[in-house]
Amino acid sequence: MGRAMATGKKPKKGKRKIRGSKKAKTKGPSKVKRAKSRGTLAARRADLRGPDTEWWDAFLSKQDESGGSAAVPSDEEEAFRYFFRTSRTTFDYICSIVRDDLISMPPSGLINIEGRLLSVEKQVAIAMRRLASGDPQVNIGASFGVGQSTVSQVTWRFIESMEERARHHLVWPDQERMEDIKAKLEAVSGLPNCCGAIDATHITMTLPAVDSSEDWCDPAKNYSMFLQGVVDDEMRFIDIVTGWPGGLTVSRLLEYSGFYKLCEAGNRLNGPVRVSGDDAEIREFIVGDICYPLLPWLMTPFQGKNLSTPMVNFNARQKDAKMLGTRALARPKGSWRILDKVIWRPAKDKLPSIILVCCLLHNIILDRKDELLPHIQLPEHHDTGYNIKKCKQENPIGKVMRDTIAGHLPIYEAKS
Repeated sequence: MGRAMATGKKPKKGKRKIRGSKKAKTKGPSKVKRAKSRGTLAARRADLRGPDTEWWDAFLSKQDESGGSAAVPSDEEEAFRYFFRTSRTTFDYICSIVRDDLISMPPSGLINIEGRLLSVEKQVAIAMRRLASGDPQVNIGASFGVGQSTVSQVTWRFIESMEERARHHLVWPDQERMEDIKAKLEAVSGLPNCCGAIDATHITMTLPAVDSSEDWCDPAKNYSMFLQGVVDDEMRFIDIVTGWPGGLTVSRLLEYSGFYKLCEAGNRLNGPVRVSGDDAEIREFIVGDICYPLLPWLMTPFQGKNLSTPMVNFNARQKDAKMLGTRALARPKGSWRILDKVIWRPAKDKLPSIILVCCLLHNIILDRKDELLPHIQLPEHHDTGYNIKKCKQENPIGKVMRDTIAGHLPIYEAKS
């Protein structure tokens, strides 16, 4: 099973050093005091093993006090989804993923005013609310009765843990799953051997003057970082690439990605071929918009005027499949609003991790058959303000295969 390429250009993280506990010596009052403090902290950590059910009521009370509950659904389960994008059961599942990491070594500042450590549930709620709303850390802190620095620490610890512990929710499908994807996509679009769709979007940000290079300035005159995703028939991410400057073209972004290198080397999209009515082979492929190059494994629409009937037919079917990628990128931007707002001076080595975790949360919702509230999802456009730049690159083998697929398809009937 192939690994999903999570980042394009990202420095490696140093390993976290966890200090081992030492036996306390009995000599000297100061040493006795420290030993007692450690014992108390250990007891507090033990309390975090059980689920906390009080934080939700306290959070709702804060919302009522601030007058921010007017738009909140009256149904409690829907209210929970409104704030945290998931059902309670999915939220509990996410807590189970990160629990050991969040209680292993709480950083300084996580003890609240009553002298108790923040529960795992409250830490996860703080982090998920920050990602879901994109609101400033000071606002998030006020909603939970904690300081801005605590929000920052908790959110980053959650992201680090999810990045390591939840990666199994974003993997390249095995062949059995891929056959299922291809069958469902063919049923929807009519395209034989289609394995998914690819698209890319800009995550906008502000940068300090010292970091504001032209590489990060995109065609819309924003500073941004790319997120490219390959999705399956259910709009689940099966490969992502991020970390690259928004000033690149989409075609260049593709060429820099590990996904491109795997496909070009024959190590991805290399499953069984289909045979057309003329005995021509149709290999596995994905579909993309005209900003991508036409390749043997990447089918883009026919361009130009006076297209033949088979060409128009192919374009209509290709669009049905391609829209999966467009809608898939709109969903995390709609549910995890931190991706849809202008991020204030992020650390460029940390932003790819934030983007990855939002994609993991998107997949977890799908994997657990969870549903977003309807009003949370964005419309089909995920990159408002950006014009598509056509890529003129057409691989000769890709052109032959596209012609083969177009000739293989029955005449498209427009959907009512």
